[in-house]
Amino acid sequence: MDTYQFHDMTFTWLKGGTTFMDGGAMFGVVPKPLWEKKYPVNDKNQIELPSDPLFIQYKGHNILLETGLGFGKFTEKQLRNYGVSDQSLVEDNLAQLGFLPEDIDIIMMTHLHFDHACGLTKWEDEKLVSAFPNAKIYVSDVEWNEMKNPNVRSRNTYWKENWEPIESQIITYSQSIDILDGIEMIHTGGHSDGHSIVIFKQKEETIIHLADLMPTHAHQNPLWVLAYDDYPMTSVFAKEKWVNEGLRNNYWFSFYHDAFYRMIKWSEDGKEIMNKLDRTR
Repeated sequence: MDTYQFHDMTFTWLKGGTTFMDGGAMFGVVPKPLWEKKYPVNDKNQIELPSDPLFIQYKGHNILLETGLGFGKFTEKQLRNYGVSDQSLVEDNLAQLGFLPEDIDIIMMTHLHFDHACGLTKWEDEKLVSAFPNAKIYVSDVEWNEMKNPNVRSRNTYWKENWEPIESQIITYSQSIDILDGIEMIHTGGHSDGHSIVIFKQKEETIIHLADLMPTHAHQNPLWVLAYDDYPMTSVFAKEKWVNEGLRNNYWFSFYHDAFYRMIKWSEDGKEIMNKLDRTR
């Protein structure tokens, strides 16, 4: 497991499963000759997209950022359509670190699409139950409302199996919320109407997690947004704001879906990688 010590915060990336999604959809209107130079594609025009939760130990709290694909949550058709090559090892990874799912007390969900939220619940005695029964689960109120009442477009990714067992654990917020000192969630919209980002601050350093506004390092350009984005222009404006702030102030950028990097620091113009944490296989 990849780890990083961010002052008083210990980061460990867990294995949450992997999908291979259509590269064209993941880069929207960007022509393939441009994006394939930055991110490799297979012969099915699919790109590799891990869904690896971040486990954070901080001030006596055991925190998850996202929850991965879960295990046994997909039909054979879904496994094929989403190109699922492996499912979650989160519980096993936690055990290797000496923790049980019951030890997780905070979960931050940037949004509740299936590739982020399937790990919130699990099968137990042929019944779906909370995978982390003692956790407070933070998500924006807009996202939570749509999760429970999806529209004709979003119902393919907001599944009742992922919210009904954990409804009593949910804590919602509107614009932003301080989870703990140095950890803030901020509602941005864009990828989904309720999408949020997470900012970690320690001393004079900052890590910004843009979630699916920047799912991989190849999505750095604010104009490179996903065809999956419900509100693409909102994504563009939010990315422009936060990417520029991050580059200007030498932030780390962390990723949930990147097959190659856990985090990157770019030069101020965004053209050169100044520091990086590679993702090990």
